[in-house]
This record gives sequence, C-alpha cells and structure tokens, in this order.
Amino acid sequence: MKILWAPWRFEYIESEKPKYCILCKAYNDQDDKQNLVLWRGKHTFIIMNRYPYNSGHLMVAPIRHVSNLDDLTNEEMLEIAKAIKLSLNALKKAMGPHGFNIGMNIGRAAGAGIEEHIHVHIVPRWIGDSNYMPIISNTKVMPEYLSQTYDKLKPYFDEI
Repeated sequence: MKILWAPWRFEYIESEKPKYCILCKAYNDQDDKQNLVLWRGKHTFIIMNRYPYNSGHLMVAPIRHVSNLDDLTNEEMLEIAKAIKLSLNALKKAMGPHGFNIGMNIGRAAGAGIEEHIHVHIVPRWIGDSNYMPIISNTKVMPEYLSQTYDKLKPYFDEI
C-alpha cells in the first residue's frame, strides 16, 4: 500500500516491537500529551492510537493489565462502556464524524496488535473516507498530524 502521508504507520511496521506493554507504559507515564492519553478514569483510560486507521482513532483500555474479557470486573466493564460513550461524544463535538466503527480484537488470530492488554477501538468514519484511493491506488490519505488531533480532542475530555 502506498501512503501519501502517514509516516507513523510505516514507523510502526518497521519498528521492533517493545517487550513491555505500551498501554501500561502510556498510562503510568504522566506525560499525557506525549503518550496521547486523553482521559483517566478510576478503572479505565482513553488513548489515541499512535498508528491510526483514521483521524481520531481512539482506544479505551482498562488500567489493569488483562488480556481476556472474562478477567474484567463489572466495574471495569461499566467504565469501559462509559468511556466509549465519552469518546463518541467528544469525537462528535470535535470532529463531526458521520459514523463510527467500534470493536475489539481479542487474540493474535483476531488481529490484536496488543494482545496482552485488552482494549476497544473507536474509529470515526466520514461518508467518502473509503473512497477510490485505497481501492484503485492502494493508498490511504491521513489529513492531520496526531498532535493536531490531540489538541482538538483534549478540551472535550477536560470538560468531563
């Protein structure tokens, strides 16, 4: 696939994968902007995907390091659902998407890139964002730097 502008995707593909959990590291480090952490709850947090499929691609993860949905407590499950709702509201206000893809990849066979720490993907979608470019020219266009998207979204999470 040719990329018109998405250098972070290629960096991820070529990079050696860390031996530590990147979600735990991002949560435990207090530099939220550097780590793209938008919100911290009692049991969960919301973080931007450093290698997004679309602008505004967020992830909701439990603070506790677990790889199985069955290992989550009821409190964690409830806060994950609430964090998804917060994410949708912030994305609607900040970016005005026409829809969303929301899902989990549990296990390597399901496509989990971080299989050791369960998380929910929230990908904003716009009519026309699946245009002819990926189909005909095998190219995806990313219109905005991660830091710009973070600055656009962060005030909506700070209101909470």
